[in-house]
Amino acid sequence: MRNWRNLVPAMLFAIGSVLTWGAGRQESAPLDRPLRELPASINGVVGEERPLTNEERQVAGVSDYMFRIFRRDSVNAFSVYVGYYESQATGKTIHSPRNCLPGAGWQVVESDTAALPLDGRTVTVNQYVIANGPMQAVVLYWYQGRGRVAHSEYKVKWELLRDAANRGRTEEALVRVMVPIAPSRSFDATDWRLRREAAEQTARDVAREMLPLMNRALPPWSATT
Repeated sequence: MRNWRNLVPAMLFAIGSVLTWGAGRQESAPLDRPLRELPASINGVVGEERPLTNEERQVAGVSDYMFRIFRRDSVNAFSVYVGYYESQATGKTIHSPRNCLPGAGWQVVESDTAALPLDGRTVTVNQYVIANGPMQAVVLYWYQGRGRVAHSEYKVKWELLRDAANRGRTEEALVRVMVPIAPSRSFDATDWRLRREAAEQTARDVAREMLPLMNRALPPWSATT
């Protein structure tokens, strides 16, 4: 029996086509302030800007972005990437890290989710452990905009189509936090667990700080029209 999950993209496309068939003009939602004006220090570490090349920016299709490397004692502690799209259309949509990381040579070792607090509620983000040769890292990423924080690509696509049809708004940001797992000191399970837990803790601390910052940076969205 064919797995029903394989039919979900086609179902979403069909439903989306119906929803957007009668949609009016789509509105762009530019940011009030550029993302580079977000606080330079996150989790107690000052970041350095890492500009995208023109080709990288063109491929990503972002309206604005922030990409910073945060170092402690000259060692990469973590990085934060935010790509913002003031409107999304064919050929100009958010690229999921689930697809982009393998293209950059990273292999997903484990995929899970993490629950984080935001304004008195709990939101869910994606949590991956990835590897590229001898390098390993913990990645948290999520989609934020139009009043929501989401981790499911299917839900993000569905809400994008619905808001485009009902509100003419499609703006959204992808936020990605990447924390290298420290090199091994010994080859045993306890050492791996401790190194991984330290990276996960840093990633969650950074994400907890980024979530409200992004809420304030993104265009306002009311639940009702």
